[in-house]
Amino acid sequence: MDEPQKSNAYSSNPQVLFSWKSPLRPYIQRSPQVVRFYIAVTLLLSLIIFFFGDRILLIPLWTLLFIFYVFTVTPPPDVEHKINQFGVETAGGITLRWEALDHFYFSKRFGYIILTLVTHGPFPGYAYIVIPTEEIKEKVIVILSEHIIYQEKPRKNFTDKAIDWFLQFVPDESRNHSPLKEEHLASSRKP
Repeated sequence: MDEPQKSNAYSSNPQVLFSWKSPLRPYIQRSPQVVRFYIAVTLLLSLIIFFFGDRILLIPLWTLLFIFYVFTVTPPPDVEHKINQFGVETAGGITLRWEALDHFYFSKRFGYIILTLVTHGPFPGYAYIVIPTEEIKEKVIVILSEHIIYQEKPRKNFTDKAIDWFLQFVPDESRNHSPLKEEHLASSRKP
């Protein structure tokens, strides 16, 4: 009974060690007030930029607002993630091979558990994968730590610190938010 849960893909592919389904990215449905707040900030910055004459900066400003709006109103699709003998396969076939991966760690964003896979330097790449439950997190830790290093507390570079500083100013609605619906939990359980 304590065996790792195997999906139907395992029966057809013996190289798959573990698989689960989760949303492609952390997602929280924002209230209309938050969207209005960002529109108001964008309008204010647009007026300042417009009157000081550097009007070309309006394009990236409104582009960022559009991207934020799209990510806010569009829920992410569910994707299947697989850990196999060669690495981690995610988002419809992208495989991160064990030789390319350096270490991994977990973080939380919008109430979701996020697995971060880091590749070797000198310019490391990052892959972010949503983990739906604590059970799956424990199984992923066991399997991944056989191949790469697990960091309980990751080292933060300047960019990570800057993002954390910026995110403290973003309105947080996730306090009373349950990130995963029952359909996500049901899709992550294997028969």
